[in-house]
Amino acid sequence: MQKITPFLWFDDRLDEALEFYTSIFKQAKVTHHQRGPDGKTFTAAFELEGQEFMGLNGGPHFHFTPAISFFVKCADQAEVDYYWERLLEGGHPQQCGWLTDRFGVSWQIIPDALMRLMSDPDAAKAGRVRDAMMKMAKLDVAGLEKAAG
Repeated sequence: MQKITPFLWFDDRLDEALEFYTSIFKQAKVTHHQRGPDGKTFTAAFELEGQEFMGLNGGPHFHFTPAISFFVKCADQAEVDYYWERLLEGGHPQQCGWLTDRFGVSWQIIPDALMRLMSDPDAAKAGRVRDAMMKMAKLDVAGLEKAAG
């Protein structure tokens, strides 16, 4: 197990979350289940694209906030579209490539092009890209490149 592992508290929906996330990410697996007396998963360890996570069926006491999100690096628009559409099922779009999934977990679906364009040494160009990004929910690579000029 990696030294630091995100530990996610689900409101009695851990089994559903495990099925949802492992159906979306191509390299995903549940590595450990601990079941409670009711037969439901109480805790689980799982991996998404090599990142280890722990999950808990903890009840309604705590909720996720956008203050912590998971950043998904995407090679191109097709990958942005794939993760955006899948993770958004039952969730809510946010601004600047962020979304909240059906469990309340926040994700940033970010194309590599955004990081490249916003790192441009031309501050005006990078500013135009930033301004374009601020107007988008799902990020559009062509729109970002157009803004860069």
